[in-house]
Amino acid sequence: MARDARERLIVALDFDRLAPAIQIAKRLAGLVGMFKIGRQLFTAEGPRAVEQLAKQGEGIFLDLKFHDIPNTVAGAVRAAAELPGVRLVNVHALGGKEMMKAAARAIKGLKNRPKVLGVTLITSMDEETLREVGILGPPAKRVLKLAGLAKRAGLDGVVASPLEVAEIRLACGKQFLTVVPGIRPAAAQKNDQLRTATPGEAIRAGADYLVVGRPITAAKDPRAAAKKILEEMSAALA
Repeated sequence: MARDARERLIVALDFDRLAPAIQIAKRLAGLVGMFKIGRQLFTAEGPRAVEQLAKQGEGIFLDLKFHDIPNTVAGAVRAAAELPGVRLVNVHALGGKEMMKAAARAIKGLKNRPKVLGVTLITSMDEETLREVGILGPPAKRVLKLAGLAKRAGLDGVVASPLEVAEIRLACGKQFLTVVPGIRPAAAQKNDQLRTATPGEAIRAGADYLVVGRPITAAKDPRAAAKKILEEMSAALA
């Protein structure tokens, strides 16, 4: 379990090339617990992105949101676990219980295995968006159900918006990890995120890890932006 603000901060390196990602990673040295590599960077650079960024010394959250038949997802999670520095990897909870169970089984018993998370609902989705794809009801209710399913399937935690963290904590317990994107400092633009909160609000709700991208990586001074977020997180932890 992450103990202090620095360990809890994950910076999303959503770049289409490796060079600027490494440049930002070097600027943030010592301030970050993990770097997140998502589909954009991984598609452009492949496993090399993980290998090179792992050399910076921070852990890697490999955010590829696997969603396929159980056997395929199991193989993908196993391959992800064999990459250097990977501490977190995720699958879509909407893939169902059997798919999530296969993901958990795929790396059971591995030494220093990454934690496997279930992505509940992405933070750009609201009730209207869910209705368009045939999912009815408020997002919080759907997220809570998916979190419970992920826990029963043997996953280590979930990715959920900051608005649902407190309820997940109550339903799934303190040992069930919550990794929270959609973090926006009070003065920052929401961009395409809909279900958001400030760093302090998310920490007070019980989040284990915060994922922050553009408010840091697009800032004029990324290091100063990260420090400001860490200050707010530390105050909330205190």
